[in-house]
Amino acid sequence: MEDQELDREICCEKTELHMDAIAHARQALTDPELLERLAELFKVLGDPTRIRILQALHDTRLCVCDIAETLGMTQSAISHQLRVLRQARLVRAQREGRSVFYALDDDHVAHMFEQGLLHVSE
Repeated sequence: MEDQELDREICCEKTELHMDAIAHARQALTDPELLERLAELFKVLGDPTRIRILQALHDTRLCVCDIAETLGMTQSAISHQLRVLRQARLVRAQREGRSVFYALDDDHVAHMFEQGLLHVSE
């Protein structure tokens, strides 16, 4: 019974178009190709391990060994996830001698992480 009541709240009782609002919404729509890229980004962010890696890299740069130890995972598993994060341009790598250090790609990634965490904490 509750589902039926909710359905009535979600849908309009009578179809009535608000053309000014529709025109505004259509004008605000972003390029579909760009939205596809955004959807792919959210898919990458949909993995808890990747989120944990981003959090570990939030304030510091770490090598694969450091990340694996921090998260209690194997280096192989971390390397796989870092590859996905690099392809999505969320992290960057920098070789120093025999080590490769990872960091968040830019301030946008840190801000996106912070905003997401703030949103789910409310």
